[in-house]
Amino acid sequence: MKVMKIASIISGSVFVLYAVLLLLQLWTEVVSWTVFVKLTITAGVLIVVTFGVALLYREYIEEKHMKDDHFID
Repeated sequence: MKVMKIASIISGSVFVLYAVLLLLQLWTEVVSWTVFVKLTITAGVLIVVTFGVALLYREYIEEKHMKDDHFID
């Protein structure tokens, strides 16, 4: 599934960038804590939405292939 691969790359990139920001924020104050909390929420939403859209797309495509192959009506 190409869509899941793209979603994994996007989510993985967001996660790694957030992890780096988290470590920097713990040891040095890169941004204010209010901005950091906003970035945390944004990163979480991006990861969840990316995987959610990818799963919905994958289910739609699989169902379409099953209908095309006459496995379901």
